[in-house]
Amino acid sequence: MSEEGLGSFVAPIALATRAGEISPRRLSLLVAVGETGSISRAAKAVGMTYKAAWDAVDIMNNLAGEPLVVVQHGGRGGGGAQLTPAGEGLVRNLSRLEQLQRDFMREVVSATGDITSLNLLQRMSMKSSARNILLGTVNKTTRGGINTEVSLQLRTGGELHATVTNESADDLALTPGREAMALIKASWIILAAADTLPRTSARNCLRGRVVRVQAGPVNAEVVLDLGDGVTLAAVITRGSLDEMDIKTDNEMFALIKSSHIILGVDS
Repeated sequence: MSEEGLGSFVAPIALATRAGEISPRRLSLLVAVGETGSISRAAKAVGMTYKAAWDAVDIMNNLAGEPLVVVQHGGRGGGGAQLTPAGEGLVRNLSRLEQLQRDFMREVVSATGDITSLNLLQRMSMKSSARNILLGTVNKTTRGGINTEVSLQLRTGGELHATVTNESADDLALTPGREAMALIKASWIILAAADTLPRTSARNCLRGRVVRVQAGPVNAEVVLDLGDGVTLAAVITRGSLDEMDIKTDNEMFALIKSSHIILGVDS
């Protein structure tokens, strides 16, 4: 496995001082100052504006407790810059740490044999306001004039259908075989008793068993087990919970409109 595949998992190194933290980008600027001997050339090397680079140098010198960079006469309009002995020592240590980090990531991949577990960590770290995130594989797409219907195969064996714009389908490269995540807000899910298949305009009708009910004075969260450890949480009113007499182990249908599903992919 090449190192490129680990790009998302390389934790950037920052310097924590008693006064605050020096960010990875500012540390990169420090390295560039040492290599170029110039604030302006260092700024270009790391993609900073000249002013931002000067501000960063001032902040680093303040946070470090002693100067890391000294500027030769010429001031903000010109002149050279060089690292102090403290700055040079910091850059040397940074280089060693980065090499250790690269070695460590290679060892992780070597030990796992692939990056499946690392991709899992990336998904687990994703933040979203949606209560439900289901992983599936695209098995079919149907393109229309404006929208594309994407069918995801869940590991339960069931299918989930989502409607996205054609532009989004292209941007996310939603083609058969591609893994995708379906994000569904709990309040977008309608629950129905499983005694009879409901007649509904909702494109998705997933059957599951109630495994958890958390009731509040106004709303209640009902969690369904769809099979194979896949769960789906729905938020309904407390009145609906009582009226439908929803309890643990009840079989229920979860109804979801295809337009209420947001799709995402690993970057």
